[in-house]
Amino acid sequence: MTGNLNTGVGPVHPHRHWQYVWLPLLGAAVWFGMLWAMLIVWLAKGRPRYVTQEGSIAYISDVGASGLKPLFIVGCAITALCFFLSLVVERFFRHTGRLVGHMHRRETVLGTLAMLGSFIGGLGLLLLSIFDTKRHTSAHRAFLLVFIVGVALSAIFTIVEYRWLSKDFAEARKLRHAYVAKAVIALTLICLAIAFGITLYSSTEAGAVLEWVIAFGFTFYLLTFFYDLRLSKGIADGELTREKIREHPSLVHGRV
Repeated sequence: MTGNLNTGVGPVHPHRHWQYVWLPLLGAAVWFGMLWAMLIVWLAKGRPRYVTQEGSIAYISDVGASGLKPLFIVGCAITALCFFLSLVVERFFRHTGRLVGHMHRRETVLGTLAMLGSFIGGLGLLLLSIFDTKRHTSAHRAFLLVFIVGVALSAIFTIVEYRWLSKDFAEARKLRHAYVAKAVIALTLICLAIAFGITLYSSTEAGAVLEWVIAFGFTFYLLTFFYDLRLSKGIADGELTREKIREHPSLVHGRV
């Protein structure tokens, strides 16, 4: 029997989630690979001092503006798109009942704001790669700020959304894991970003190190959405809507 015994909503498709979980995986892989390629190229060339470089350690933007701009733009574009679409799919799954549905309007608002933040942050990432620090220094730094603020706001809204969801479903162990993982990674990156903003004007070498650390750390934040979307495995459309959960609270047990 392929139908769900609890709700009778129809057949369960255990592999349908694979149509979507590749989004954060692709974004994380492209981002991580791009960073490593840029770092290896800089090291392989004997750590050259670029025209835009102030200290002995090159910023990501210095490498991206000097010979690897096509790689930088493509990598940032794919990462930004995957980041945004991961939140869109997650929000869609909560609406259609393949992930635990929002029980209150506040969670819907927070989810929407998180998507908006990811769009703004992703747009900032794409534009900072196009307007490189070599030819458009002021614009590049402005879009860098847009990227950092957009991602930070998206992360904060997502964390608060997950916090409210985990309070609504005290028995949702996997949901709490997702909330804690996002909170630890995002808050660490936000603290490092604040330190980066300070060192950007006071200690260029420390700022460069922090930028590389934050960039690589962003990979792990992207991967948390793989965990989120994978929770839709084996869940049929409509199975975890607000109405179904209110009728059958036991649905949450063992699923999230």
